[in-house]
Parts: sequence; C-alpha cells; structure tokens
Amino acid sequence: MFELVLLVPESQVEPVSEALDALDALSVSVEDADALTPAESALFGEPGMPPPKDGWQRSRMVALFSTEEAARGAAALLVVQDFFAACQVQGVQLVPDQDWVRLTQSQFAPVKITPTFWIVPSWHEPPAAAQQVIRLDPGLAFGTGTHPTTRMCLRWLARRQLAGQRVLDYGCGSGILAIGAAKFGATDIVAVDIDPAAVESTGLNASANHVELLAGLPDRADGVFDLVLANILATPLKVLAPLLCQHVQPGGHLVLAGILARQADELREAYAPWVALTVSDESEGWILMTATKP
Repeated sequence: MFELVLLVPESQVEPVSEALDALDALSVSVEDADALTPAESALFGEPGMPPPKDGWQRSRMVALFSTEEAARGAAALLVVQDFFAACQVQGVQLVPDQDWVRLTQSQFAPVKITPTFWIVPSWHEPPAAAQQVIRLDPGLAFGTGTHPTTRMCLRWLARRQLAGQRVLDYGCGSGILAIGAAKFGATDIVAVDIDPAAVESTGLNASANHVELLAGLPDRADGVFDLVLANILATPLKVLAPLLCQHVQPGGHLVLAGILARQADELREAYAPWVALTVSDESEGWILMTATKP
C-alpha cells in the first residue's frame, strides 16, 4: 500500500476528495495540518451527524492506493487541475506492513465507568478492581463506552437499584445501555433501534454478556417502563419527546443523552409538558438530563 499525502486549503477539501474517489483511492482521510501546534483548531459536531465543515483551514489529506504507480499517477493528474492550484503534493510513501487487527485492538483499552464497573474488549483481561464488567468489542453500532454520553448513562445506571425493573433502551446502538441495565438487576429489558444492524449488534452483544433482552425495531417498544433510556442526539430527542414520555410509567425515570451543554434549555422546553428535565451529569461539553415522571 502507498499513501499520497496532500496539503489542501479548507475550500478545496471537497473537490479534492471527489477527485481522489474518482481516481480509485482506497481511502481518504482528512486531518488538521496544524495539529499539535498553536494554530491547531477544533471542529465540534455531534456523533452520527455530518461534520460542521469539510476540513480545517490547512488540511492534510492522505489517500491510500494499492500501488506506487497508482499513487503517483493520481498526483500527476491532480496537479494539472484548476481546483488544485492552491494545493500541494507533499509526497508518496510506502505504508509499512502491519498487523492491522492487533493495531486496531491496541486502540481500545478497558474503559472505567466507576472504580468497580468497566467496559472490557474481549482481548483484554478485566482489571483487578472490576466487580461488574460488560464485554464489548467495537462494531457497526454506536456505543463502546468511550464516548462521554455513553459513560454518563452507564454511570447513572451503576448508582441505581434496578432489580426487577422494566427498562426501555430507545436507540440502542450496540445495546450497551440495555446490557448495563441488566448487569445492575433489570429483568425485563427492551432495546430498539431504527437500524437493523444495531438490532443485530445488540442481540450478539447481549448473548456475549449472558443477559436476556428483547431487541427489535421501534415498534417492539410496548407499554410503560420503570426506566426509559435514550442516548441519541438533541434534535431527534426533541421530536421523540411525546413518545418517550408516554413510555415512562408514573414515578418512573427518563434518562436522555447525546445533548450538548448549550442545548439544555431546548430540551427542557421540549419535555416541559410531561416532565421537568434537570442536568444530572456533564462531561467534555456533553450533558446527561434526567427526570422522574409525576
């Protein structure tokens, strides 16, 4: 494998990306060319949503090709294009052979939720202090425990007595929250998602953790629950407000995540006809909002 490395201004990231795709690049990555310098800038967005911009003011683009000839041919074709005038070819380099499975695994270490509650990939041994463990490997669905929104939800679960409770995980992704609820005593758990791949992932992860739950599409959510969890995004959470509140039984809890701190008032307003949301936790600019239904 060979990498073609380019320096591209923000305005040209999209046309260069499209050109690289047309030139049969196996993959294209974009990163801040000024990373780890005083000129570094952050791009803030929400998981699962398009980035707010295509790139940084100075973007480093790396395109992967199967042969050196293909990489150098792509560079030669790019430099004669009008849209490439403000860009630079920084070079073509060999990508060393690596054990990509081992490399990928090395990026996912056990995640501490509380001192005694950990998310542990299958290739790691649980830490000595772990009394409760969820075994979860990276997969097709959102939710490995590394994102602040997931950690806050799990931390909330770890501090509650859920024995015998009926729980709904709406927008379950990998099923991590539903599995967490089961680990802390919930016995009637429904996990739903609009993505069939997430439903499949939830079922597989539940089996790997030896917990029982019902995974399916949203129409499988039936009746009322002691606890409703939804770690999605602020916009769909606002749209879903009537439905989610309808599923919470009187005296039951609603736990919402995927919300940026600046969106707290929007969510309070959206849910005000049914419950009074409060901020229960905050991490890295994200918040956890919870309520008890009257």
